[in-house]
Parts: sequence; C-alpha cells; structure tokens
Amino acid sequence: MFTTTLTPTETQFLVVDWKLNLSKVIIISTNLANNTGPEYEGRITFFPSTGSLELRSLTLNDIGEYSVSITQADGTQQLGHTTLEIHGEQILKSNNLVEFSGSVSLSCSASGSSLSFLWLNGSSEVTASDRVQLTDGDSNLTIINVTRFDQGPFRCNVSNPVSFGTSDPVNLSISCELLKKMLSLKTSASDLTCSVGSRPPAQFKWFLNGDQLPDIGSDLRLMNIQMNQSGNYSCQAFNSKTLRYQASQPSAITVLGNPPCNAELDTVFFGL
Repeated sequence: MFTTTLTPTETQFLVVDWKLNLSKVIIISTNLANNTGPEYEGRITFFPSTGSLELRSLTLNDIGEYSVSITQADGTQQLGHTTLEIHGEQILKSNNLVEFSGSVSLSCSASGSSLSFLWLNGSSEVTASDRVQLTDGDSNLTIINVTRFDQGPFRCNVSNPVSFGTSDPVNLSISCELLKKMLSLKTSASDLTCSVGSRPPAQFKWFLNGDQLPDIGSDLRLMNIQMNQSGNYSCQAFNSKTLRYQASQPSAITVLGNPPCNAELDTVFFGL
C-alpha cells in the first residue's frame, strides 16, 4: 500500500502519475479517464481522493523505486517516491538418492535481508544431528547416508521482521537397497512366494538347484508336478535403480511320489 500525506478531497486531482523506476507506467489518472499499464491490470486499486495506490500479487519484478506526481486543481505539483523490497520467492532443490549410499543437499534461497530459515520434514522441525547439517545461516540442509525415512515432504520456511513465506513441498526419491535379512522364501501347497523390501519394487528370478527357471515375478506356482521337480528352490531379487542383486537361501522341496497316470492331481504334498 503506497499512501500519500495529502488530505482527502472530494475534487479529483488534475493528474496523478504513478511510475516504477521513473519509466514504467503503473497508472495515469486524470479527471477524464484512468490509463493503467498492462502489467498492472487487476493488480492495483487507485484511491482518487488522496492519490494513494494499492499493489497486489507481488513478484520480484515489482522491486524498485516508485514515484508519484500529483498535479492539484490550483496547478501546484506534489512529488513523492519510495523503494519497494520483496522478501520471499523460495527455491528448493534436490536430487535422486540411493538409501545408505549417498547424501543429499537441499538449498533454500530468498530475496531480501535479515532472513531466518527453518526446515520442516512433514510437520516436524529438522534440527542438526550426526546425520543432519545446517549451514549458510540454515539456508542449506545436508542429510548424510539418507534412509527411506528421509523422503519428506520437506519445506523451507523463510521469515524476516516484516514477512513470512513457505516453499512448495519437495519429496525425495530414495531407492532402497535390497536387504538380505528382508529377503524371504515361503512355500505353501504348490506356491512359492519371494518377498523383499525394495524401492522401486524388486524384479524376481527363480532357480532350481542353481538353474534358472523361466518363471518371473514374486510368486512361483508349480504345475503338473513330477518327481524331478524336487530340489533346492531359491529366488533372486533385483533393484533396477541401485543395480543390486540379492539371492534367498535355498529351500529344499521333495515331491513325495507321483499320482497314478489316470488320476487328477488336486493336492500336492511337500517334504521340507
């Protein structure tokens, strides 16, 4: 809000001329019409009784020196000027990560002076620790050896004595390693299931006695079971992001006899 020191009057001034940096026309108001600069359509409100001006929806392009020239009814001219600073415009940057094998740096920048920075992970404040570093007046956040629990969303709050702003949220893309203790092979009836914690989801291969089977996916279903399907079954998981493989411990499965040739096979029994 740019206010003048003139006393409100019922008679319009002859000419009121608002400019930015002495050249860009904001509005020229006369007793006949108002001429508004195209960049300010819908963004300003002019008060003819005092010559004051309201400017909304600020951007960094609005920074600069504002001047007003007011010609009164008796022909006298009043001049005024002021400088506008804008505090805000946060920028938050990140990169893709692999769990336990890298660090991430988030940087928050804003225009203005006397700035204070505060980081949030979800609704919780981020504070310095063995894995977390805050530098450059807390405007930079570094997390060492990221885990899946560091995915965010992260926000940067910036404030100074006269304003406050929050950046858009940023979620980190953290690919999880394949963890051996989480890779398990389960058997049930004629099905085998392989599971592992992985981000993105793991791809699976199956092996019988070390030989790769044509089956893929986390589930292996044994069909038309024969005696030669006895042996050590194992699965192998692959993370396409980290390019890591992890194999399960083999599980010994024994087919306890074949059914008669003319019998329907409804149930299969395994010896484990």
